[in-house]
Amino acid sequence: MNSNKVTTSPVDMAARKALDVRPGDTVRVWQKIEESKGKFRLQAFEGLVLARKHGTEAGATFTVRKVSSGVGVEKIYPLYSPMIDRVEVLKRARVRRAKLYYIRDKVAREARRQLRRSRVIRSDSGVTTVEAAPEPEVVAEAGTPSKSE
Repeated sequence: MNSNKVTTSPVDMAARKALDVRPGDTVRVWQKIEESKGKFRLQAFEGLVLARKHGTEAGATFTVRKVSSGVGVEKIYPLYSPMIDRVEVLKRARVRRAKLYYIRDKVAREARRQLRRSRVIRSDSGVTTVEAAPEPEVVAEAGTPSKSE
């Protein structure tokens, strides 16, 4: 006798629905990449979850950000995408916001600060070197105790 079981998706919907990915988590997403004519390979994307949108409904997504070669890269993954092989939660962090979009500005601000601190030295031979400028000394104001006191 024929069973009339209808498969709507190759994804285990219950497992994905139970997947507890929250903002602040560091995750590794294994994505299927099609090489040629039906051949797939797995590629990992590891980063910080900035946001989770639309809960567990059909259009649910989560945004992952990482810094690669000094450039911030963000990917938005559909939760129920068949192109996602698995999602591993590597680390959990306690955050106080539902959306961590401010991390983008925070990283950019830190990079600008690092650039300001470094000095470019050009020599006659055309060789350019980059040196870190010495840290500015912090002088305690009158009335505030210093670390040595």
